[in-house]
Amino acid sequence: MGTVAPEIATVRAWLSANARPIVDTDPGYTGSDLDPLIDRLGSATVVGLGESTRFSRQIYGMQERVFRALVERHGFRGLAIQDSARSGERWDRYVRTGAGDPESVLAGSWRPWRTTETVAALEWIRAFNQAHPDDQVRVFGVQPPSAEPADYDVVLDYVRRVAPDRLAAIEAHLAPIRTAHQVDEHVQRHQGIHPGRPFAEHARDAVALFENLPTTTEYADAHRHLQLIADFHDNSVAGQGGFARDERPAGQRVIDRQRDTGAKIVYWDGIAHTTNLRLGMGTAEFRGLGAYLHDEFGAGYASVALGFHHGDLGMTTAPDPQPDLVDAILGSVDLPAYYVDLRDTAPEAVRAWLASPAKARVISGIYDPAKDAEANISVASLADAFDVLVHVRETSPVHWLPLDGQ
Repeated sequence: MGTVAPEIATVRAWLSANARPIVDTDPGYTGSDLDPLIDRLGSATVVGLGESTRFSRQIYGMQERVFRALVERHGFRGLAIQDSARSGERWDRYVRTGAGDPESVLAGSWRPWRTTETVAALEWIRAFNQAHPDDQVRVFGVQPPSAEPADYDVVLDYVRRVAPDRLAAIEAHLAPIRTAHQVDEHVQRHQGIHPGRPFAEHARDAVALFENLPTTTEYADAHRHLQLIADFHDNSVAGQGGFARDERPAGQRVIDRQRDTGAKIVYWDGIAHTTNLRLGMGTAEFRGLGAYLHDEFGAGYASVALGFHHGDLGMTTAPDPQPDLVDAILGSVDLPAYYVDLRDTAPEAVRAWLASPAKARVISGIYDPAKDAEANISVASLADAFDVLVHVRETSPVHWLPLDGQ
């Protein structure tokens, strides 16, 4: 995030004076360094914890530290995740009842969740719920039900039983597109491993072939699974032709859950989704879920942006941020990690900087260090977009769970 400040030296001095050091980003650390932040966020109804990348162990650790503290000290009992309702239901069933184990629970989840860090989060929520059986934390996905690897098996098993002579033709369409559940289609294109034909086209052809099969009592159920697959690819980043999508329905799911249960909710997602404002992504504009939550809850929605300066992300190494990003200015504070409350008292020059347009570093699965200048989002005002900034100087990668079959 950044802009040309009217008095950048004043801004840096204010940041240094108001930066609150973070002693440890490990989620198990229970020191008092976050106490002012937790008390500040504890009065909110919904807290959006938005990360600038999903590949940083330190940023994930900070999300988890804040979440745990809000659960333990301020009665937050909901966790909204960027995933489908089906995935959220598995998370929820495990943390409430212990059904299954974290690794199997995550097997059908969106790939960024399949880390040992998420396993630890699920285990912590499960332990908390065991200790508080009448006051449990619930988990839900903000997206509608979507396809998972098991759906492909249901479809192919049906074809194998009723029309084995057509199995190869349908499997030829489903086999390549199934890989999107391990590596998103748009990421495959970025990495140069995409087989070529759009996955949504393969899915539509599979549907057309399937609809010519003999119908039995199991046909409708298998067709439903195949339609989930087709919808998944139509609605993917590659299928939609970009990241921007209508997030009003997802926002309404969080709003409805809060209204129905009265629970205070933590929402985990990227900063593009958690910000209070409509934002720019290249030449496009995007209104994320957080903007709808801000409209609904006003000051009852708190948006926290978690970013970093540089470091190892596993799939790549991010260099120092571009000088026009606020991440670069935040990096002038000589601390390994800290947070700053944008509502703190500030001189006029700083308030002008906070009120001006800003750019934020965002690193996704298609990040290219050679195009680092393009890896950002823009907002009309830093202070209007976020309530709190968390900054980590150097990052190291999350720990991925093995892919299926590895």
